Amino acid sequence: MERKTAEVSTDQIKELRARTGAGIVDCRNALALAQYLRDHPLVTWVNYPGLPDNKYHGLAQKYLPKGSSGLLTFGVKGGAAAGVKFIESVQFLSHLANIGDAKTLVIHPASTTHRQLSEQEQLQAGVSPDMIRISVGIEELDDILWDIDQALRLSQAA
Repeated sequence: MERKTAEVSTDQIKELRARTGAGIVDCRNALALAQYLRDHPLVTWVNYPGLPDNKYHGLAQKYLPKGSSGLLTFGVKGGAAAGVKFIESVQFLSHLANIGDAKTLVIHPASTTHRQLSEQEQLQAGVSPDMIRISVGIEELDDILWDIDQALRLSQAA
């Protein structure tokens, strides 16, 4: 495919996504993923405003009535090394710093976007060594859960 054709196709897909309400699918998938992660034995914490115990849940319900976004963070058991291993282990998800894509994107901020900061500066910026950020896409939820589960299991291997 020629470059210009690919660019036009990408723009058309993004427009279709906006017109079909794919953002609502993102939110549903993100909420289901947050609930799944909250109960996962290899996850130490989950931050998603759609969860009732989140400190921003009330504000999210007030200002985001159709869903609390497709973005969430969680802590992987085992700290920074496990976080890096998790990212290396995903098979279906994409390791990208973007957010709001049609596909699910994952990143370990401590070793990528915030690596130039000291650990203290990272913590001040809200980035813990165990943090994984996920921008949830519109894929089938079972596919997302499968990849995250297998990556979590592999993140614990030495």
